[in-house]
Amino acid sequence: MEKAKMIPEIDEAFSVQFNPAEYQIANTVQYAEKTVTGLDGAIQQFIAGSNPVLTLTLYFDTYVPAGADGRQESGTDVTKETKKVVKLMEIVGKLHRPQHVTFSWGSIQWKGILTNVTEQYTMFLSDGKPVRAKLDVTIKALYDVEQAKRSQPFESPDRSKYKIVHQGEYLWQYAYEEYKDPDAWKLIALENGLKHPLEITSGQVLRIPAL
Repeated sequence: MEKAKMIPEIDEAFSVQFNPAEYQIANTVQYAEKTVTGLDGAIQQFIAGSNPVLTLTLYFDTYVPAGADGRQESGTDVTKETKKVVKLMEIVGKLHRPQHVTFSWGSIQWKGILTNVTEQYTMFLSDGKPVRAKLDVTIKALYDVEQAKRSQPFESPDRSKYKIVHQGEYLWQYAYEEYKDPDAWKLIALENGLKHPLEITSGQVLRIPAL
């Protein structure tokens, strides 16, 4: 049977000891509720999507039972195996962040960041050495901006528009709303003679050009 693998961004890949019995993928989006005077309910306003989250449980067992020939029970310290997973949450000096990791098993190739690892040790030798454990692992998928652009190409506005600036709004926000590309704020800045994205003020009217 093919073993699932954890493939770090830099370190050497390693196989899990036992394949997970199941895994879960959670997808969520964020909405804000806006109340309007005179309405019985609130209006749902879409804010943003969220990266999907993979959760699974990994099991580790190094226990060797006593033998009929009088051999004593034994086992190596199971933390030597669990630490391989936990280490993926440590900051790497040259990256200034933890490594990205890919969980690879059959058809699933899940690339993301480990956001949570809960260790539970369930069996010990008489000297206290842990020989059996399970890890509940959470991996949040990475958002690939370039891939998103390719799969959802821009739909340029067919005419120029005008926006009234409200407090707390930014040029990159308008660029994302109109062009699905926050980096396109420079187009709006150029159209309105702005040299810096923070030059806008509340109440100002901006022209949003067609691409």
